[in-house]
Amino acid sequence: MKIVTYNVNGIRAALKKDLIAWIKNENADIVCIQETKSQQEQVPAEIFEELGYQAYWHSAEKKGYSGVLTLSKVSADKVVEGMGMSKYDSEGRVLSTTFGDWTLVNLYLPSSSSGEERHKFKMEFLADFGKWTKKMLKKHKNLIIVGDYNIVRLDIDIHNPTRKDKPPGFRPEERAWIQDFFSKDFRDAYRVIHPDQSDEYSWWSYRAGARKNNKGWRIDYIAVSTSLESKIKKVRHGHEAVHSDHAAIIMEIDL
Repeated sequence: MKIVTYNVNGIRAALKKDLIAWIKNENADIVCIQETKSQQEQVPAEIFEELGYQAYWHSAEKKGYSGVLTLSKVSADKVVEGMGMSKYDSEGRVLSTTFGDWTLVNLYLPSSSSGEERHKFKMEFLADFGKWTKKMLKKHKNLIIVGDYNIVRLDIDIHNPTRKDKPPGFRPEERAWIQDFFSKDFRDAYRVIHPDQSDEYSWWSYRAGARKNNKGWRIDYIAVSTSLESKIKKVRHGHEAVHSDHAAIIMEIDL
């Protein structure tokens, strides 16, 4: 099973940059997209159907904002939008699809770059999302959570770990949460395969040639429940995908 996760920073803009050709070439079984910034009716269904994908959407109520989309060549047995918490679900951040004995969660975790109020919201989301995943694991032992977590985990996951200003996504309280997340019920799939790889990032600022100079952050993750850790075969960043300020992540796993 090949699973892709990719924050496209606006799917309509990415489609104009030939996203479909990249998806076709990658030929993954499932493609999880974050930050669609679109409603389902704004994107023709046939562009995905022609590639053999069924499209499962969870858009934000606010147009042009947030949203996740899961494209799958396998029909989901069950699809659930959100976590059952309206203040988060209204922003289109979590979409669960179950396939037989395993469940996939497409996640777009809040950013807090706009100020302290959103940082507070982000920390509330993390606390509630952590509780929600505990409940999910009781129902779904084999759980994969992919997406844009908007948090740097390790020092080797950022090009300048000694910076003192602690910007959003690199704050101690956020990093403590994600370290705890990946040390208990879940494993960071990329680090399972590449435990010490540095200079490998998934997001770059648009400023000052950051991507060209590889001054990036690793903030996009594929989390697998411990029951699936041994089944991971390959994980890589799809640096050839340049439809947004993020890179895609591609995992092959024996399911």
